[in-house]
Amino acid sequence: MFISSFSPRFYETDAFGHVNNTVVTGWFETAREPIFRIFTPEMDIKALSMILARVEVDYVAQIYYGQEVTVHTGIEKIANSSFVVWHEAFQNDKLVAKGKAVQVHFDFKLQKSSPLPDHLRAALAQHLRTE
Repeated sequence: MFISSFSPRFYETDAFGHVNNTVVTGWFETAREPIFRIFTPEMDIKALSMILARVEVDYVAQIYYGQEVTVHTGIEKIANSSFVVWHEAFQNDKLVAKGKAVQVHFDFKLQKSSPLPDHLRAALAQHLRTE
């Protein structure tokens, strides 16, 4: 499991005084960076052989400005050419959002998905959720 921390910024709040829902997907994407590094340790974006196929977020509780948010990230499932990343966001030790992202191993030259190589599959498997 990977852990990332975020400090909500004032401009990320909405008219209701809590963090806008669009911010959470950005935090979740940022929290996936350690997974991206499995594919390209130098974070060479042009060498990143994956695309995002799906994102889902459940907003469990309101998120407030001025209080740090911690995001836990890991792998839920590994398939032939795709894998599911799970996220859980906490503020004051309370679950405030959870979500998933489906990432697909992609061959940009052929413009289609391709099977995950064994070395990537093994690296991802180290972060599988066991609960």
